[in-house]
Formats: sequence, structure tokens, C-alpha cells
Amino acid sequence: MTILPTLKSLTIAAAILASTSAFALAKDVTISVWAGGTGPNDTYRLDAIEIAAQQLQREAALKGEDLKITIEKKAYSGWDDFKQALTLAAEAKTAPNIVASGHEDIAPWSQAGLIVPIEDHVDLDAWPLNGIYENLMQIASYNGTVYGIPQDAESRPMFFWKPYMKAIGYSDADLDALPQNVQDGKYTMKNLLEDAKKMQDKGLVQPGYGFYPRPSNGPDYWQFYTSFGGTMEENGKLVFDKAAMTRTYQFISDAVKAGVTKKNHIGMPGDQWWKEVATGKAGIWDAGTWHYARLVNQEGLKDFFDNIVFTLIPAGEGGKANTLTHPLVYMVTAGHSDEDTQIAAQLITIASEPRINALHAIKSAHLGISKAEAEVDFYADDRWAREATERLLPHANAMPNNSDFGKYWNIMWKNLEASWTGAKTVDAAIGDAENELKSTLGDKIVIR
Repeated sequence: MTILPTLKSLTIAAAILASTSAFALAKDVTISVWAGGTGPNDTYRLDAIEIAAQQLQREAALKGEDLKITIEKKAYSGWDDFKQALTLAAEAKTAPNIVASGHEDIAPWSQAGLIVPIEDHVDLDAWPLNGIYENLMQIASYNGTVYGIPQDAESRPMFFWKPYMKAIGYSDADLDALPQNVQDGKYTMKNLLEDAKKMQDKGLVQPGYGFYPRPSNGPDYWQFYTSFGGTMEENGKLVFDKAAMTRTYQFISDAVKAGVTKKNHIGMPGDQWWKEVATGKAGIWDAGTWHYARLVNQEGLKDFFDNIVFTLIPAGEGGKANTLTHPLVYMVTAGHSDEDTQIAAQLITIASEPRINALHAIKSAHLGISKAEAEVDFYADDRWAREATERLLPHANAMPNNSDFGKYWNIMWKNLEASWTGAKTVDAAIGDAENELKSTLGDKIVIR
């Protein structure tokens, strides 16, 4: 982004200035903010808006204006409950002013008129927004329009239990070199399954615990598709690469056949999975960078770096090592007064400042949204934040902001699960996925 003032940025700046002049009249403003996927480690998704409100009030006071902003916060741990509540609130015209949700919601919510372009209410060419990583801003956009401001970044690495890797022959030097070897394609998904089997054969983990992936549907499985050479979208159209998806399904099927992943793994209680990966019951697993906070804070894994090494998702046949970032974004909803929407957008801007956003990154073990944030001592001094940022973010891709991607995702997952459990062969699952995608999406998806 250019930092030179554009006509649009000057117009927005004038609108912001005009809105602040109304503060003397609008003395008492209530701004509500809801956040999905938010547990005890993620409270700054909401608290940052409250901090921003305190800052804006102090600025108004120094200008001789009487402004009181009340922040109403609501956290939802589950995504389904959050999205249902938001839909019902929008229908009742009681939607919150600000929502923090996954970037993939931008396309359907903008088309439904639930959210408004945030670029109409903030100056993207001014600090701190002009310092946000360009790829994150692209993820927060749809059809060339910026609808959201990235609230955090994250990646989804592969984790290896160090003591078991040593027990099957890896030295400390080997483990130190593992992240680079994965990045260079020298350690692949094939090697991962081999090591998982060795752990089980040595009795280090029980059968089915060698490779212990996410036990539910989630974005993680798209990075497996990428690692096997798949493409999710190209030139604005969704892409179903049959060969890459076949290799993805086959990888999971092979893991089950080798006995390193359980046939009935999907659907297990989340708390059980957490406890098992935190206590060394599992050998290798994939998870999100924010899992570090859960492992250390809730599960008691205080010696994380002594026990775990993390890497990109290894390359599979036809692909490359990668990771997926799934940033949450702040969005402003439709149906509110121009003044309230402008204030909400200003609060999001302030909450995006490096020192404030770093509070969320460190507490929740997410990654920063700007280079300036990575240079804040509080952030840079945190080993996890520093190493995860350097090792993962440069290689991250993201799910597309495409209003039809949810349909694609449902079909992909349904058939992956069927081949995982043995309800279908891999070839049958791929054939069924192809047929359903054709009938559901037609020319909106490229089959190749």
C-alpha cells in the first residue's frame, strides 16, 4: 500500500474528522462487540476494543469534548453458536457493531448485506493500518474491497514429541535441523508416517497414536491438500484437483491402514485430545500456533521446548511444505447509524496498534499482524511468538474468500471422513466428491 494520501483517504479522513466533531452532542455511545472462537486465552479480541475506547475517550477529553463509550462484550467459544446468534441478531436488527470472525465469512456476509466495507470508514494509508502485512489485508478483502481489519494471524504447524523422535534415532542436531529439512522438502509426509510407525513399533505410543491429527473438521485439512499439490482457487474460481485430493485422502487412509491413526479418531472429545497430546500419549500431530497457550497454560506443559519441535506441514507427492493461516478479522455490521459505525471503525483502528495487538498475540499464542508488532520488545522477547513468526508465516496460504467455498468444504470433508472410516474407498470418495461438486457448483468450480 502507498502511504501517500489518496483522494479516497483524504475523503475518509474528512469523514472521521466530521464524526469526531459530533462527540460533543453524542456524549454517551454504546458499542457492542462479539467474537467467535474465543476462550480464556483470547480475551483481548474483546478487551482490545475496550482499551481503544478508553484511549479515544481520553483524546476527546483533551480536546474539550465530553465522550463516554460503553463497550458491551460477548465471547462465543463455539463457532456454530456464534454464527447462529449473529444471524438471528441481524434478522432482529440487533446485531453488534463489531464482530470478530474468520476471514472466510467476508464473502457470504458481504453478499448478504450483514457487513459493510470497512475501507469506507478508516484510512488504510495511515498508521497503523498501513503497516499490516499486505497478505493479511488481501485475505481481509473480497472482490477488491477491504471489508475487515485482521485481528490476528496464526499458522498450523506439525508437532513432534522430541523424546520419541530421539528414541527412534534422531539426535539433538537432527531435531534442530528438522524444521529446515521439512521446509526444503527433505522430510516429507511419507517420512512422517514412517516415524509414526517406528514410535508404535518401539512401544513408545499405543496403536493409533503415532499420528494424531485434529479430531474434527477444520481448515487444517486444506493444508494437507496443498502439501499434496492441490489448489483451492485460481483466477476467482474454485479448483478441485482430483489427483491432489486423491493423494490427500490416500494419506489418511494409509495412516489408518498402517495403524498409526485410529479409524474412529474423528469425533473424540476435544478435552481428551488436548490431554493426550500434552502428556506425550501421541507422537506426531498437527495443530494451531495458538495451541501453545492451551498446552502451557491449561494443560500444564511447562517444558514445551524440551519436549516438542514444530515445523511446517511436510510436503507430499506433487506439493510443497506449507502452512495455513486463518486470521480472524474485525468487521463492522450494517444497520447502525453512521456515527456509531464511524466510532466502531476508529476503535478497530486503535486496537490494531502494535502494542495493543501484541497483548492478544502473546496471551493467546497467536501471531502479530504487522512487522512493527514483531519489533515490539514484549512480542520479540517471547520465544514462541518469535520462532513461530519466522518459521511459519512466510510460507502460509489461506482459504479463499469465495462465497461458494463453504459448499466445497462440506463436500470435501464428508468424503474425506468416509474414506477415513472405510465407509468408502478412496476412489469412490473422490468420484462422489467430483459428482457432487459438479451438481452443486457447476461452472463455479474447475475440475481437473
